[in-house]
Amino acid sequence: MIAAADKGHPATAGQEQTPAVLSVSTIDILEILAAGLRDFRAAPLQGLAVGGIYTVGGWALILLLLYFDLPFLVYPLAAGFAFIAPFIATAFYAISRDLEQGRTPTGSGIAGAVWDAAKRDVRWMALVTGFSLFIWMDIAALLFFGFLGLSSLSAQELLREIFTTPMGLLFLVIGNGVGAVLALAVFSFSATSFPMLFDRDIDFVTAMVTSVKVVLANRLAMVVWCGTIAGLIGLSLLSGLVGLLVILPILGHASWHLYRRAIAPA
Repeated sequence: MIAAADKGHPATAGQEQTPAVLSVSTIDILEILAAGLRDFRAAPLQGLAVGGIYTVGGWALILLLLYFDLPFLVYPLAAGFAFIAPFIATAFYAISRDLEQGRTPTGSGIAGAVWDAAKRDVRWMALVTGFSLFIWMDIAALLFFGFLGLSSLSAQELLREIFTTPMGLLFLVIGNGVGAVLALAVFSFSATSFPMLFDRDIDFVTAMVTSVKVVLANRLAMVVWCGTIAGLIGLSLLSGLVGLLVILPILGHASWHLYRRAIAPA
């Protein structure tokens, strides 16, 4: 176990010091995914309801981009979903905690727990990840204009331009590379910060620092976890977001179990 607390400074009144980070193995990643699936099966209606809300929301955003003739932002927006997914998963943390404590999850209980968490530093953490998404969208737009110009293209013309021209392929490679670097940074400070802020009275900076320490202390396991998230969200995108109905609840519940496995109890 890696001691992560700064013993030289007292904790703020009502808040705990920086939690200790525990070791996580690749086998643990498989186990937290199994636990996420188990929680989803224990409360499927709640999981499908929350997943359905965000699936419909994703469709609405994509339709808006197409309506305003911005098809080049559809893929960056879909890929950037991973930036805000940890905040979206807050409802699943509430379900998993209820199940963990032997309570039956209810709609009012979940909403109340999320609302209570939003009054604390979860809201500031959501602002950080939301700002990261906006930065990514701006970068994606600048790269598009830099490589493919300012001309307006239909969705079919855009796909043809990207996949059949040298500039389009270069844009695809560089754009995905930049997005991967930014996504890795966001993943590092949000991997365990949202469930920690949901569960504990702790400030968001401490939660971010602890999350980075978890990633650095468990590099291989966290690479596997990051790759698992990317792969499952990629499958959701290929399914037209329909896969989010199931994948989002499983990943949300699994994130809770990762936090419980990687951070020492309060």
